[in-house]
Order: sequence, then structure tokens, then C-alpha cells
Amino acid sequence: MTDDPDPDPAAPPENRRPLSSRNTKWARDLAARIAEREITPNQISAASMGFAALGLLFFWMASASGPVAAAILLILAAGTMQARLLCNLLDGMVAVEGGKSTPTGPFWNEAPDRVADLLFFWGAGLAAGRPALGLLVGALAIGTAYLRELGRAEGMAPDFSGPMAKQHRMAALTAGCLAAALLPVGYTAAQVLTVVLWIILLGIVVTILRRALRLLGNLG
Repeated sequence: MTDDPDPDPAAPPENRRPLSSRNTKWARDLAARIAEREITPNQISAASMGFAALGLLFFWMASASGPVAAAILLILAAGTMQARLLCNLLDGMVAVEGGKSTPTGPFWNEAPDRVADLLFFWGAGLAAGRPALGLLVGALAIGTAYLRELGRAEGMAPDFSGPMAKQHRMAALTAGCLAAALLPVGYTAAQVLTVVLWIILLGIVVTILRRALRLLGNLG
């Protein structure tokens, strides 16, 4: 799952974006334990879609709940985003360091990430009362990955640049959920999430422009 920091299980390690968390003891130990079991990297990648679907459910439920229940549901939605990122970290580590990569790894490396982005942002749009905005953000997030993979198809190094690469998008949306749930501000959760979605959208547009211009420069 490579929208940004994640490795392609079928690719050589040099195509992986450096992640400090990949070098931590807890991540290495957890990945090693998983690799010892009958769990494949592709299953971990698929699990990220499950967490995204759960996040969508929490967002949808929050949109129809009272303030207290909505706050709890938004905190749970934030947790599913972090679980998704954990899957993104571990699938590559189990595949590469654990030696369990498969020929179908490239598919499972990419497709679940695109689904997860769309589900999370659709859900956030529902909670904000602006589903079209959420779907637009999700669609543009997919565009950032398309540009990265297009560059790789042309023989270029993968472009993981931001300011709204995957880890940045998930961090912003996680922070937005927690702010909407916990901060004593004079705005509703829907209003806070609307602002967060617009911030993410603008950041994604800048990311797309940066990657597109870099790609065009390399092609030229």
C-alpha cells in the first residue's frame, strides 16, 4: 500500500519511502511475530479496507447521533484511521523483512489504499453533512497516488511529496475528528469536520500540482 510511506511488497526495498517507525523495536518485533504466523501481507492490506469500512460506519452513525454519542463515534473513527496506517506499515514489513512477498502483492499493495481513502473521506463528508465534499476529497486523494504510480511506470523514482500525502491526510483527519469530539469550541462537529475537509482538499490540490509539475519536468 504505497500512497505515501508504504512499500510495494513486490518491489525492491530502495523503492520504499524511509519511515522512522519502520526502524522502531516495537514495529520490528510485531512484524516478526506476524511473519511467523499464517498471516500474509495481502491479508494485512485487505484488513486496512475493513478498518476503513468500520470508520465509514462510525462517521455515518455520528451524523445521526446526539453530541455525546457522536463524540464517542468520532474518537472511534479516529482509531480506525490509525489502525489503517498500522496495516500500511506492517504489510510491507511482513512482505519485505519477513520474506513473505507474493506475485499478487502489487495489487494488494495499491487497491486497498484507494478504497480506504475513499471510504474514510466519504464518511467524514457524511458526518459533516457534506457527502459530496467528502467524495471529492477521496477522489483527489486517489489522484495523488495515480501521479506517483504514473511516474514509476515511466521509470522515475516514486514521488511521495506532500503537503497532503497519505500520512498527512490521515493525520489531519484524525486530528479533526478528535477536535470535533473533544475541544470545547463554539462550533458543531459537522462544522469542524467541514473546515478540516476543506483544508485537506486544498492541501491535496497543492500535492497534485507539485507531483504533476515534477512529473512533466522529468518527462520533458
